[in-house]
Amino acid sequence: MKRFASVLLVRSYAAAVLALALGPALADPALAANAPATGAPKTAAVPAAAAPSTALTVEQIVEKHMAARGGLKKIRAIQTLRETGRMTEGPDKQALVTRELKRPAQSRFEITLQGVTGVFVSDGTKGWKLNPFDGDFEPKPLPEEAVREAAEQADIEGPLVDWKAKGHSIALAGRESINGRDAYKIQVTLKSGGTRTEYIDAKTFLRVRVDSTRTVKGHPVQVTATFGDYKKSAGVAFPRQVEISASGRPQKMRVVVDKIEVNPPLAADRFAMVDLSKP
Repeated sequence: MKRFASVLLVRSYAAAVLALALGPALADPALAANAPATGAPKTAAVPAAAAPSTALTVEQIVEKHMAARGGLKKIRAIQTLRETGRMTEGPDKQALVTRELKRPAQSRFEITLQGVTGVFVSDGTKGWKLNPFDGDFEPKPLPEEAVREAAEQADIEGPLVDWKAKGHSIALAGRESINGRDAYKIQVTLKSGGTRTEYIDAKTFLRVRVDSTRTVKGHPVQVTATFGDYKKSAGVAFPRQVEISASGRPQKMRVVVDKIEVNPPLAADRFAMVDLSKP
């Protein structure tokens, strides 16, 4: 558990562990109908014959996705965000996790396991970590790659909001069945050059899965996050259950988000650099 927790933290101490983006949403009946993410994701291509008679463009899908989440006005009103929950791997392995975000690109992630706490902080341009799970008992600077990924994951709105203005590009890559539900497959190329695939439920326009590649100690790792159990906070819906799997790791992590605070007061020093010159 400690080793895998360390891998997840180094890879992406925000979104991949605690659903590091805002979850899509619909009206309450649709939210209630959406089942929690459980089990390994099942994926199958949807036959062309099953396509609706009036096909949607990728821009129209994203527009519906934004409306489903609660609307752009409410999404853009989020200036700070705090998520707290539990990360489990098996019945007897549980860690407490907290993620804090503040515009424009500040992030802080903490994980406590068996009384030991790891901390990862980034202000968008530089960062530091205290990772006892990996033998780091004194603050150390975050690697450049980790800071770059942290800045991407600290996007409170998510990459599909104002994607063009942010310098990203998107493309519709067909449809697939995710756990028995038809989903649009959207390929997202970030301004940084990174890529991710977002799966948007074709009926509810909830996001059901994200596939991405992260760098762990210089090696690419394929990461899949499956989302479920959407509930609203401040009029915006967030996933309350996330299942995370990584290539080369048979274990799967499940995150249950117990509490979401929209626009909590977050002091600047929560994201400040520490003195790394001390031995």
